Parts: sequence; structure tokens; C-alpha cells
Amino acid sequence: MSDDEQRARGPAVRRPEGLLGDLRAPDDRPPGPRRRADAERNRARILAAAERLFTEGDPRAVTMDRIARAAGVGRATLYRSFPDPPSVAVALLDDHERRLQEQLVHGPPPLGPGAPAGERLAAFYLAMLDLLERHLPLALGAETGPARFRTGAYGFWRVHVRTLLVDHGIEDPDPLVDIALSPLSPELFHFQRHELGLSAERVGRSLTVFARQLLRPGGER
Repeated sequence: MSDDEQRARGPAVRRPEGLLGDLRAPDDRPPGPRRRADAERNRARILAAAERLFTEGDPRAVTMDRIARAAGVGRATLYRSFPDPPSVAVALLDDHERRLQEQLVHGPPPLGPGAPAGERLAAFYLAMLDLLERHLPLALGAETGPARFRTGAYGFWRVHVRTLLVDHGIEDPDPLVDIALSPLSPELFHFQRHELGLSAERVGRSLTVFARQLLRPGGER
């Protein structure tokens, strides 16, 4: 992974310092294995409960109170692990996004290095559509509205697409990067799939054509 990509990805979840602060012994010694295990169990309960809430209803209606009640933990315990509902959704999405990022950097072409820029962009679109199809409620919870642009994952996607534009010879790629990423907005995908009734395959075919036209061989150099 390049230095730019690593910086763009950053930590998948904002974890405030003091994650285990409530478990400190009176003499401020680090918590032992039993206390660490308790914290891990609480985290697992929080994530399992939050995933149910995000996937069974409106992900934008999930609140910290609802997560705490569903997980059976106190609000203080929840807030020591996560500052807000989007950060919980980011944690749930993290493994799926990291697997895709590994494929982009080290996988076989056309998703990984070695294929023309247009083919790599088309493959990226299809991989992202598959991720959205399988995990749309989590993506909506993590990336609704302007918050999308501040996630570490979006930063990684941005570096990847910018690299493809530069490799193709686009002289001023920066204004185009976010335009190229805009079809992957979770809110747009939700609108197309569940309000317009478009299939994921149909959206994918159109984005494949778009990618190949945008970065067609012999284009801008």
C-alpha cells in the first residue's frame, strides 16, 4: 500500500483515548486479562446489536440510546467505545472495506494493478456496487450526507481513483475525482435500487460503460 493510500485510509473507527478507562484499577494499573475480556465482550455485544438495528429498520434512525438498550450496556460503556452511531456503522463496514482495499493494492487485474485505467475503474465500480448491495444499511448509517467525505474509506477510494486518472494522463484530476466517485454514494444507490427499481446489474453495466468512456485508450494525455 502506498504512503498516500495508507494516510488516506487512516483508522477505520474513531476510537477515543480511554477506551478502557472505566476498568482501571484504583492505583491506575493497566487492566488485566479479565477486564480486557469484559471490554471485548461489551464491544462485540454493541456491534451485534447495532448491526441488527441498522439492517432491520431505517439506518438513519439509529441512535446511541437505541444501541445501548439493544446491547444491554450502559450509555457510558457505549460512549467509551464509540462517539456516535456513524462510528459504529464504520466499525461494522471496516472488514468488508479493508478486504476490497487489499484487492485494489495487491489483487490481480483488473481490480488490482496491471490493467488499463479504464478497466480498473470499471472493476472498482462493480466491486463497490457489490459491497453496497450487500451492506447498504451500514453504508447509509456510516456515510450519509457530508459525513461521507470525512470517512477514512472515502479518502482511500479518492486516492485510488485519483491515481487512475493520473495514470491515464488527466492533467488536472482533482476536480474530477469526486465526480467519478459520486455514482457510489450510498444515498444514490438506495434511490436507484429501491425507489427507481433499477437492478444492481443494470447500474453496473452503465457504470462500466461510463468508466471506459471516461478513461478510454487514446484519451487525454
